[in-house]
Amino acid sequence: MNNQKFDSIIFDCDGVLVDITQSYDKTIDKTCRYILKEFAGINSIIIDHKIIDGFKTSGGFNDDVDLTYAAVLSLYTSDKLNKEPSEFIYQVISNTDKTGIGSVQSYLESICDISEFLSKLGSLDDRHNNLVYSIFDQIFFGPELYKKLFGKHSKFSEKGMISNDKVILSVSLLQILQKEFGQKLAVVTGRGFESILYSLKDLLDYFDIKNSAFLEDESRNLAKPNPATLIRAMQSMESKNCLYVGDSMEDYMMAKDVKQAGYTTTFCAIVGTSTNPEDRRKLFAESGVEMILESINDIPKVLNLV
Repeated sequence: MNNQKFDSIIFDCDGVLVDITQSYDKTIDKTCRYILKEFAGINSIIIDHKIIDGFKTSGGFNDDVDLTYAAVLSLYTSDKLNKEPSEFIYQVISNTDKTGIGSVQSYLESICDISEFLSKLGSLDDRHNNLVYSIFDQIFFGPELYKKLFGKHSKFSEKGMISNDKVILSVSLLQILQKEFGQKLAVVTGRGFESILYSLKDLLDYFDIKNSAFLEDESRNLAKPNPATLIRAMQSMESKNCLYVGDSMEDYMMAKDVKQAGYTTTFCAIVGTSTNPEDRRKLFAESGVEMILESINDIPKVLNLV
């Protein structure tokens, strides 16, 4: 593809700029098992990459806290119904759609009374009073960053799982892209600003932060695949033809909705950070994705920049 086709590049963060398999993915499992043991007396199965990918394939789980909430509810229900948990959770996944946690909760409520446990967990719309958010944030951010972000002391003393983020982005790649696209490099990510800054540090200086979006800091109704923040970024940068780089179905759905809104956007799927790259490649190919790459480091070659 000729680089002149695009006048801006906007990136997702997790799985694109940063490998999160040892950070966010591990936090999902640790949070789920802690809550089920401490608040329901259940010894949970491990939430592995197959379960995580299963939920994310629906396109409704950009927020890993939502995914954790779905896993917690599913395993609580399996215990209450005396179902085999590793089988039941895939039954739930098969009844999940792009509405994400809404579809999971509706399905589980249709087969079991989980109202008491839902009340114990709290609403996802109230981050500061939701049990899943609280435990997830404490485990992910660690005591120091958690205190900085929320003004509270963590009940855990271990370092945050965010320290396991593996940064893929490099100065050399950014310099190549900046030479061609100037200041029209931005980020639209589910992370909050402080979280991405912690991992990327000075690399974030290469992006147009003012016209980026950090969805953890915004209203939940703007979560992917809602295209509003991507449209906002394109409008602010006066971009007519954007390349959006992501790694998930909700990223792809968001980019498609931007096109339906009258904007020109091409989606580039990154599969190399997936725990099963070939399955992820197949999923995107069958969905009609035009550009599928192993890594962001392949972008300059594909765009004929090198």
